[in-house]
Amino acid sequence: MRARLIAVGERMPSWVAEGLAEYRKRLSHELPLELVELKPGARGKGRDDAKAMQDEGAAILAALPRDTHVVALDGGGKAWSSEELAGQLKAWRMAGRDLAFLIGGPDGHAPEVLVRADQRWSLGPLTLPHMLVRLVLAEQLYRAATIVAGHPYHRA
Repeated sequence: MRARLIAVGERMPSWVAEGLAEYRKRLSHELPLELVELKPGARGKGRDDAKAMQDEGAAILAALPRDTHVVALDGGGKAWSSEELAGQLKAWRMAGRDLAFLIGGPDGHAPEVLVRADQRWSLGPLTLPHMLVRLVLAEQLYRAATIVAGHPYHRA
C-alpha cells in the first residue's frame, strides 16, 4: 500500500520540508508517502475566492490516482486518536487500496472534493497552518504505523 499526500500550496518552509522528509524516510517501508503539491488558486483584490477554491478542487481531483481510498483533511471530519488512526491504517491495509490524503487551500475543500472523499479526518478544533498540517499528518501516520507494528515509538 502506498500513500499520496495531495496538498494545495507550494514552497514549504525549510523546517517543514526537513521534518516531512524525515517522516517520509521513516515511513518508506511501512507506508511510502509521496507529496504532490498543487498551485493555489488566484486570490486577492478583484479575484473570486470561490473560483479559486473551485480551481483547487479540480486540480486535487485530477491528481487522484484511480481506485484510491481518499481521506480529506477537513475541520468537519472525524477526529481520531493515534490509536484510532492505527485502527484505520489496519483497515486500509486490509482493503488493499492505495491512500490519498488531501489538504485544501486557505478556504478549505471544494464541495466536489468532499463528495469524492471516502472519509473526512479532522486534526482537531485548532486552526493549523496548512504547511504544518503536512508535518502533523506525516508524524501521525508514522505513529500509527509504529503502533500497528508494536514499535515502542508510541508510549500511551
